[in-house]
Amino acid sequence: MFLALRELRRTWRRFVLVGLVVLLVATLSTVLTGLANGLVTDGISGLRSLPLTHLAFAPHADATFSRSTLDRKALDEWRQEPGAESTPIGVSFVNAASESGGPSIDLALFGIDVDSFLYSEAHQGSSSGSTDGERLNGLVLSHELEEDGVEIGDRYRIDGTGTSLPVIGFTFGGTYGHVPIAYTDLSIWQQALYGDDAKGRFSAIALRLPPGFDVAAADRRAGTETLTKEEAYSGSPGFSAETATMTLIRAFLLVISALIVGAFFTVLTVQRTRQIGLLKAMGASSSYVLRDGIGQITAVVVLSTAAGALTGAAIIALLSRGDVPIELSLPGVLSSAGLLVATGIIGSLFAFRRITRVEPAIALGVEQ
Repeated sequence: MFLALRELRRTWRRFVLVGLVVLLVATLSTVLTGLANGLVTDGISGLRSLPLTHLAFAPHADATFSRSTLDRKALDEWRQEPGAESTPIGVSFVNAASESGGPSIDLALFGIDVDSFLYSEAHQGSSSGSTDGERLNGLVLSHELEEDGVEIGDRYRIDGTGTSLPVIGFTFGGTYGHVPIAYTDLSIWQQALYGDDAKGRFSAIALRLPPGFDVAAADRRAGTETLTKEEAYSGSPGFSAETATMTLIRAFLLVISALIVGAFFTVLTVQRTRQIGLLKAMGASSSYVLRDGIGQITAVVVLSTAAGALTGAAIIALLSRGDVPIELSLPGVLSSAGLLVATGIIGSLFAFRRITRVEPAIALGVEQ
């Protein structure tokens, strides 16, 4: 590394440009990582916070609540499964109009039973008297709506129905499909969605299953298709497309970084051909020269990537104070930076292939 470090000190201007480009790529990659994390959180935070392990949907629903309709027959089958806790859940997207003249709000309406294991999540932070012991008598909204000025006691009419509900509390409901969650009683949800023709229908069955539970056998008996909570994230509107888009953009950034670093060091290797030939004429092996060059590029890429990651983290911290769905995740930043360093070094290896072909006679000006 002696020669590599000496060259970095004496000809640092030569490396500033490639270092700056890598820094910018690292900054953009870090910000995109934060944006990807933020979009995921904004899309499924409500579902992620629910105290369940699995969700049973109707067959071929693809984890989409709007495509899934189950009835009490499937629920009864699941309730007979030893060790399984099960409860129905209804999920739909609605618009709620304020009866006091305030703005309308879009809601992901979650209907639950008050005596289920899901109720503690919805009831946290609700006002006293929000239930009569048997049902949830209104809307428990995500705390984000409280910050927007919605107050306990406000009444909202579900668009397209005659259902008018009071706000009875707030909780960390989170969001689903980028829409704030509102909890209500399952019977109210059924009335809002189906009117008088509900017939006990709901969207899915929330489950808490022990390790080793035979899900496939239970699905055959109940006529359902069960997914883990993590697998059910894909049913959130836009989740798969957003995740795939962000992954593709980050992959292109890694390829661009590798090409930039590889092109720079290809040019640098060509310029150093006689110097490399002189080193070999003095007894240096190809492996020594390779280690020297790889150490040099590693120092440049690591320092530039670290500076870019810190810059990106600062931008994320600044943007997160607003309404931008962005989230700083240390594991995400570190993995993004690590991949950037790895692809940069891999890109440079193609340039260093020339080193093994340089002959000592080059130092004497003899053309090969």
